[in-house]
Amino acid sequence: MTHRIRDVMSPATATVEPMTTVTHAAELMREGNVGDVLVAYDRDLFGVLTDRDIVLRAVADGRDPDDTRVGSVCTPPPVVTLTPEDTTDRAAELMRRYAVRRLPVVEHGGDLVGIVSLGDLAAAEDPREDPRSALGGISTAAPGH
Repeated sequence: MTHRIRDVMSPATATVEPMTTVTHAAELMREGNVGDVLVAYDRDLFGVLTDRDIVLRAVADGRDPDDTRVGSVCTPPPVVTLTPEDTTDRAAELMRRYAVRRLPVVEHGGDLVGIVSLGDLAAAEDPREDPRSALGGISTAAPGH
């Protein structure tokens, strides 16, 4: 069953400015138990910083996280986004095409309103409709498997 993104997204809670240190962004990820933060300037989406970005673009390059700004290591524009009126089918297609697990949700005009993750899509899918689907398998799997 297809849902609207507004019905399955999580509110955008972890947002930082491009000049925020990587250390501070990582602390926010830990506090929120999330794998990314949105990077915005004046409510306009600048990029997305994932835990993977921190590892590959900062730590692996030997950069000091206390001196490195998220704007220099985040996934830069253009960032693939959704609107609240988009469908979960569109979200899944974009995630496949761009090999991402999370997509920012923006209102028309660019205001950040949330984020939708692969897990959000899995939770919204009814595994009885297609028990062989990847998302159905995720949503019905036992924790830790």
